[in-house]
Amino acid sequence: MYRILTINPGSTSTKIGIFEDETLIREFNLFHPSEELKKYPDIDSEMEFRRNVIVSALEEAKMDLHTFSAISCRGGIIKHIPSGTYLINEAVLYDSRHSQFKHPSNLAALIGHSLGQKYGLKAYITNPPSTLEADPIALVTGLPFIERPMTFHALNHKAIAKKHCLLQGIEYNKSTLIVAHLGGGASIGIHHLGRVIDVSDAMGEGPFTPERSGALPAKQVIDECFSGKYDHQTFLKFLRGNAGFQAYLGTNDMREVLKMIDAGNEKARFYFDAYVYQVAKEIGAMATVRQGHIDAILITGGIAKSRLFIDEVKKRVEFIAPVFVYPGEEELQALNYGVLYVLRGEEPALEY
Repeated sequence: MYRILTINPGSTSTKIGIFEDETLIREFNLFHPSEELKKYPDIDSEMEFRRNVIVSALEEAKMDLHTFSAISCRGGIIKHIPSGTYLINEAVLYDSRHSQFKHPSNLAALIGHSLGQKYGLKAYITNPPSTLEADPIALVTGLPFIERPMTFHALNHKAIAKKHCLLQGIEYNKSTLIVAHLGGGASIGIHHLGRVIDVSDAMGEGPFTPERSGALPAKQVIDECFSGKYDHQTFLKFLRGNAGFQAYLGTNDMREVLKMIDAGNEKARFYFDAYVYQVAKEIGAMATVRQGHIDAILITGGIAKSRLFIDEVKKRVEFIAPVFVYPGEEELQALNYGVLYVLRGEEPALEY
């Protein structure tokens, strides 16, 4: 039996899971109050705090890390790599610390490696957001010195696509699927014969989200950037944190948006419909990549829990392919499987 600790840091919490082989034994959602996080000047400086919170939770649960087989960590926004499970080495640690995107996922490898060093365990990352499997033609932008970055929710994309294929009795490596991950961020991509050959960049493309802008018209963005009203970091914060529903309605909580709609708020309904429109349009765009030959459309993430949202999206995209809904995410499970397959010798541990 293999016992694996999985680590998945988010903006206001760190999720950890304890697995014995395929079975989830315990799951913890370790909430970090905003007043606590304000003590740290940036995300990088939160590492020791979050590591100690994890250790305390495990000690309280009477789980001795010396009894574990390995640690599986969500990868950060590092350099582009093929999908798979990678042993955390010095290069992973360096790129996690020096990522151009300051995102909580960058902390996972640092925390996992630190714990591994202390308790004599190997630590890994699986399918980080920088996973790249796209065809070269999908990276072209129109400017030779700029390529599409394609940062996306690779971990959950792959997990949900493979889960769907398992449930339907089909092979992932022989299927063509569109996967829409919709939460605080969004990424919509097409999986063809086991590869994500195109996907909207979660940091700057696709639909707006509860707190991100999605794609924006370039000229207006350039005009704002050179208006003298903002510095670099302030404007980035608009795009990733103060945009989308947060900017339009003053909340990034889709449950609150749905309550507004139920109460007859026409403004909330208008922007909700605009969101549905943009999600559906992106799904339609991905369908053209394979000339409309799509086996299924999979909708996942927190927003997939809304029946109203699913019903409205279906109206617009069900003509393309059957729609299947997988609410929430299965990132802890995906992290576990990535390392479990390595420990069993079923897949290799890749070198970063």
